[in-house]
Amino acid sequence: MARVSIQNVSKVFKESAAVKDFSLDVMDGEFLVLLGPSGCGKSTTLRMVAGLEKPTAGNVYIGDTLVNEVHPKDRDVAMVFQSYALYPHMTVHDNMAFPLKMRGYSKEDIEKTVSRAADILEISDLLNRRPKELSGGQRQRVALGRAIVRNPKVFLMDEPLSNLDAKLRVQTRIELKNLQKRLGTTTIYVTHDQAEAMTLADRVAIMKQGMIQQVASPTDVYAHPANKFVAGFIGSPAMNFVEGKLASRDSKLELDAGEFRIAIDATLSQSLGGLGSLEGKGVTYGIRAEDIGVRLVREEGAAEFGVFGSELMGSEQFVHGVRGKISVVARATMDFSAAIGTKVWMNLTSPKAHVFEHDTERALV
Repeated sequence: MARVSIQNVSKVFKESAAVKDFSLDVMDGEFLVLLGPSGCGKSTTLRMVAGLEKPTAGNVYIGDTLVNEVHPKDRDVAMVFQSYALYPHMTVHDNMAFPLKMRGYSKEDIEKTVSRAADILEISDLLNRRPKELSGGQRQRVALGRAIVRNPKVFLMDEPLSNLDAKLRVQTRIELKNLQKRLGTTTIYVTHDQAEAMTLADRVAIMKQGMIQQVASPTDVYAHPANKFVAGFIGSPAMNFVEGKLASRDSKLELDAGEFRIAIDATLSQSLGGLGSLEGKGVTYGIRAEDIGVRLVREEGAAEFGVFGSELMGSEQFVHGVRGKISVVARATMDFSAAIGTKVWMNLTSPKAHVFEHDTERALV
C-alpha cells in the first residue's frame, strides 16, 4: 500500500486549464473521493496519478517515488473504468488472469490469485463465461477482480458504478466499501454523484473549475461547508439560499431579505460576532430543508409562503414554497397536506443555518 501526494499540479489543454495548482495528500489505506460537476477536472487529476496524462506543472508521488516520468505500467496502480474495458473474446477467468500473465506470473500463482479474487467478489461461478453473458453488475465485479489480482499500491476508479441501475448501484457501492476496507488498498475514486461520495469516502475532495474547494470527511462537508458552492453541491434537496443584508431589530441580528426578515439564531449571531460592523453587510443565508419548520397555521417568527409544489418521497415530502422572487424547499411529514396555492408558514431560524459572505461566497459561520 502507499500514500499518494499530489503537489501543486496543473494541467493545461490548448491554453485551457483543466486543473489548477492542485495539492492533496491521500493517506495509506484511505478511500478518497474526488467529487464535483462534469468538467471540474477530477478525471484529469486521476489520469495524472495513473500516468495517462502528464502534469503541465507540479509533481505526483506514489509512496516516496516521484512518478512524473514513470510509465503507467510501472506505477503499480490499477485503474477501474466506467466502461469496464473487458476483453469480449476472453472468459472471466482469462480477463482476470491477463494482467498477471503480462507480468510473468507462473500458471500456479495465476490460478491461486484469480481464485482468491473470485471468492472475494463472489464470482467463482462466472469464471467460464464471457462478458456478453454477464449483467452490468457482474461485469463491474470482473473489472474490480482484474484490478484486485494485481495487488497494486493504489486503486484508481473513474465513475465505475455509473452504468449500473439505481438499485444495483446502491448494492454495489456497499460491497465496494467493504471490499476496500478488507483489502486496505489506498483508493482514489472519481464521481459526480454525491450519494456515492458520502457513502464511500473516508474523505471527500470537492472540486470546482479545476480547484479544490474543501477536503474533509463526508460529515464535515455536509455540516460545515467551506463556501456556498460546497453547501449547494452537497445535500438533496440542495441547500436553500436567501440573499439579503444583515440588520438589527431590538438589539438582535436579522437577515433583511426584502420580502421578509429572518431572525438569526443567537448561537449563529454570537459566532458572527454580534452586530458591530456586520450591520448592513450583504450575505447569503443558507439553510437545509430539514432545518426549516413548516406549518399550515401562522407561527411567530415564520414567513408566509405560497405552495407551488410538493414531492412525496415515501416517509416524507418536500414542500416547495415561493414568496416574491424567493423560493424555499422544506422537509415535512408524509401526511402534511398543502395543495398548490395553499399558504404555509416557514420558520427559517435555525442554529444549523449558515451565513456566506456575498462577494467571496466563503462561509462566515
